[in-house]
Amino acid sequence: MRYRLTCLTPVLVGDGGRLSAIDYMVWKDQVNVLDQNRIFKLLSKGPRLDGYLAQLKKATKLDFASWGGFAQNFAERRIPFEHAAYSNYWNRAMGESLNIPTFASGASGPYLPGSAIKGVLRTGMLFSRLKDGTLHDITTRIHPERPSRRPAEFAEDQLIGIGGNSRTRLFGAADSAPVDRSRFKIYLLRVATLVSRGRDEYALGWKQTGRGATDGRRPEDSAPAFAEMSAPGSTFEGAWDERMFFDEPETRRLLGWRDPVERTEVFAAANQYAAALLATHRHYATRTGLHLLSKTIDDLEARLAEAQTAGACLFSIGWGAGLIGKSAWLDTANADYRQILKSISVYNSALASGLPFPKTRRIVFLNDQPASLPGWAKLEILS
Repeated sequence: MRYRLTCLTPVLVGDGGRLSAIDYMVWKDQVNVLDQNRIFKLLSKGPRLDGYLAQLKKATKLDFASWGGFAQNFAERRIPFEHAAYSNYWNRAMGESLNIPTFASGASGPYLPGSAIKGVLRTGMLFSRLKDGTLHDITTRIHPERPSRRPAEFAEDQLIGIGGNSRTRLFGAADSAPVDRSRFKIYLLRVATLVSRGRDEYALGWKQTGRGATDGRRPEDSAPAFAEMSAPGSTFEGAWDERMFFDEPETRRLLGWRDPVERTEVFAAANQYAAALLATHRHYATRTGLHLLSKTIDDLEARLAEAQTAGACLFSIGWGAGLIGKSAWLDTANADYRQILKSISVYNSALASGLPFPKTRRIVFLNDQPASLPGWAKLEILS
């Protein structure tokens, strides 16, 4: 069998790779990734190599006036911006905004890692099994003097298994076949946030570099982020395996599985999680007045209903979803959930602010408008 994953919004499943601002130059509304080996070979024949190396060492961007010819003649690939306006935003950007995360790629080209598919399906399975009582049990095991990096690991082991007794062993998703690079673009993303305007009243803001936020009506003044993402409509296909011997009674007994595990159950859990996650995002879009984002969520909910009928599933995959898109528990107001997060120092200041948690979302801009969520895709199994 094979799977087909169809991108419904811009998707980035990366391998940790990034383009720094000295790896590329922006020219003609596209990112031109430089072939540095060819450039070094050329410059080594003349006196300009020392000057080029000096700029690579100290510059945050390559000087286009001096080295712009490389963007035209020594680009190993060219990735277009989703909208022409992004060139101007990039020219004004500084620091971390200039580092562009890239799609996972191997010697044969970009591909979708199968582990990413298994990961999101596992999150959906865990979501469908978690109960309020489970969270309360986790809080009783937390020791403030000895905080754990994985406070919920024992619950995950009980509900879906870890390692050799994991219920996800029933199915396997291989890395997809390499795809053509023409389906990728550089998308602009900004971080939306909630700004307090009084008791239980909030307005839209856009995060700036460091602290603070700009007015919600002026996203162009906020800190941009750029990412190489697969465009909506793109597809990835790879091998899908279902190991039915795991469903035999004796095998389930040895692994400690009380009930059979079937693909229909796994996909139903993923769709249940997707519905809850979209409802959470809809509440945020309504609260912040992001009307185009609300329309995207309408479209995703319609696609979810179609997927449920067709035996497929929807999920949020890859980079950009933040904590809310990776957590198997979505009721962030739950007292036990907050108690668990307080044991993790990185969340202390956010919880202490008194603002809704989490107060931010990474928003994909389409046609220079805040319009979409990153990472939503449909998974279907082909015979």
